[in-house]
Amino acid sequence: MKSLKWKIFATLVVGLGLAGCDGTPLAGQAETGEVVVERKLDPMQVTRGKVIYEKHCLECHGVGGRGQPGDWRIRDADGHFPPPPLDDSAHAWHHPTAVLLEVIREGSPQGQGKMAAWKDTLSEAEMQDVVTYIKSLWSDEVYQLWWKMEQQSLEP
Repeated sequence: MKSLKWKIFATLVVGLGLAGCDGTPLAGQAETGEVVVERKLDPMQVTRGKVIYEKHCLECHGVGGRGQPGDWRIRDADGHFPPPPLDDSAHAWHHPTAVLLEVIREGSPQGQGKMAAWKDTLSEAEMQDVVTYIKSLWSDEVYQLWWKMEQQSLEP
C-alpha cells in the first residue's frame, strides 16, 4: 500500500507538471497550438457506468459525482476523510485510470477513507464502466489535464 501511495503522489506531481506541456494529440491542435483531446468514451459504457454508479456509489459520492454537503477535505471524528466528489471539483481526476480502478477494487487506502472494496461485488468490466462514467463528468479542460497525466502514467 505504501508503494501505491507513492505512485499516486508521483503521478499527481508529474501530471500537474505536464499540465502546461503538449502531448501527442488524439484529434489535432487547437488554433493556440494546444493539444485538443477528443474524448473517446464509449457511450454504452458511460450509460452502463451511470446505472452502476447510481446503484452503488451515489449514496456516498452524490448525484452526478458532486459529493455530499460539507468539506470532503476535513477528516471526521474517526480521522477519515469523507467520500470526495468524483466530478472535476475534487481530486479523482488527478489519478490515472489504473489507480481509480485499484481504489474501487480494494477500497480506500488504510487510514484515509471508509470506502469498502468492491472486488467481490462488481466485476472488472463493471468497475471499468463506472470509471468511464466518472470521466464523463469532467469538464473538457479537466479531461485534457487528466489525459496528459494518464499518458505519462502509461510510459515505461
